[in-house]
Amino acid sequence: MSTDVVELLSAFPVADELAERFAAAGHRLYLVGGSVRDALLGRLSGDLDFTTDARPPAVQKLLAGWADAIWDTGIAFGTVGAAKRGQTVEITTFRADAYDGVTRNPEVTFGDTIEGDLVRRDFTVNAMAFDLVERVLVDPTGGRAALAAKVLDTPATPQESFSDDPLRMLRATRFVSQLGFTPAPRVVEAMTAMAGELGRITPERVQAELSKLLTGAHPRAGVELMVATGLADVVLPELPAMKLEIDEHHQHKDVFHHSLVVLEQAIDLEEDGPDLVLRIAALLHDIGKPDTRRFEEGGGVSFHHHEVVGAKMVRKRLRALRYAKDVIEDVAQLVYLHLRFHGYGSGGWTDSAVRRYVTDAGHLLPRLHKLVRADCTTRNRRKANALQRTYDELERRIDRIAAEEDLRRVRPDLDGNEIMRLLGLPPGPQVGRAWKFLKELRLDRGPLDHDEAVAELFAWARSEGIEPPG
Repeated sequence: MSTDVVELLSAFPVADELAERFAAAGHRLYLVGGSVRDALLGRLSGDLDFTTDARPPAVQKLLAGWADAIWDTGIAFGTVGAAKRGQTVEITTFRADAYDGVTRNPEVTFGDTIEGDLVRRDFTVNAMAFDLVERVLVDPTGGRAALAAKVLDTPATPQESFSDDPLRMLRATRFVSQLGFTPAPRVVEAMTAMAGELGRITPERVQAELSKLLTGAHPRAGVELMVATGLADVVLPELPAMKLEIDEHHQHKDVFHHSLVVLEQAIDLEEDGPDLVLRIAALLHDIGKPDTRRFEEGGGVSFHHHEVVGAKMVRKRLRALRYAKDVIEDVAQLVYLHLRFHGYGSGGWTDSAVRRYVTDAGHLLPRLHKLVRADCTTRNRRKANALQRTYDELERRIDRIAAEEDLRRVRPDLDGNEIMRLLGLPPGPQVGRAWKFLKELRLDRGPLDHDEAVAELFAWARSEGIEPPG
């Protein structure tokens, strides 16, 4: 008996209640997959996955009268979901699927044994089940030993497993990131040979795995595996493209390695758990460098406007991966702004430039602070310390100006209604242009008193051919 799993079950009495109902009806019920894996790792999770010999209609009948809610959105794949006292469970009939190697989804067929179900799962660490009646661990593929060794291997051959579902290759990189596991050599070999098969998978499924990888505990290891095996060439080709060749005459940082270090340093600055937007921005902040690299006379290398090019590339790639619009825009804006600070160290920033920095960043300012600090990867400690001190000074300056005026909500000194009243204008484009003029004035000069703002508005209006009434 596994005391780890028993401890898990003691925290979730619904498991015992379900087991009793299924046993009374002559069916078997097992805790399975990630739920067992996490229990053995000492990581209790809120949602429980079960498998059973009962077919979906029988599962629905057994849940009726017991569950607070039942849903059948996954019933085509043999899964019935339910909730009881706030606890979510999913119960899937034993599977013995067949794949034709072309379509993205399996032809769902149901199996008759727990062993047959487990051997078709993605990795041995996920191919364990706990018999809720007999209280024994079912482990036909050596999952517990693999878990102890932190090795990621497949129940069948990797070629069979990845042919069944190519997304499992990307899932391997995710488990490397989340669990700190090392893939077996045969798994890496198969991933490298079969990477192109990932092109059969829908962008939505790819994006979900990529996001889990990036928010894991060890994302660098997952990203490195993705690039080394060629999966990134299919999923995120801009990543391997950052591995720029460096020759003896043109010295510059390896952009890919630099980006991995920035990712790690950004993670160190997180305050409230994994921040997907910050992590994507850190990984892709220099995505525009390969397309903007120019060799200069004397052996120098330049990447002029790579932040502008990079922001466009980020939008294109993240849209292709079906990320949410707000995620796309936030990451693109961070990439676009990540170099802005480097003009500050020369000492030429006016209060107006500081206001624009804050205004352009908007709600992303805390993330921009972290990204800019993480972007310092020089091994020259004196230079690194100087950059950090300079950014400390900028943040203090932002705080000082913000204390004097509300930078986060910079608005013109006159609102739209007053602009229309003063200039005798109806709602329309002219009011918008006047509002924008006053906002720019506010950014340049800070708050104006009312009479000064009115005088500036009238002067602007006359320059535009608008004669104020009266």
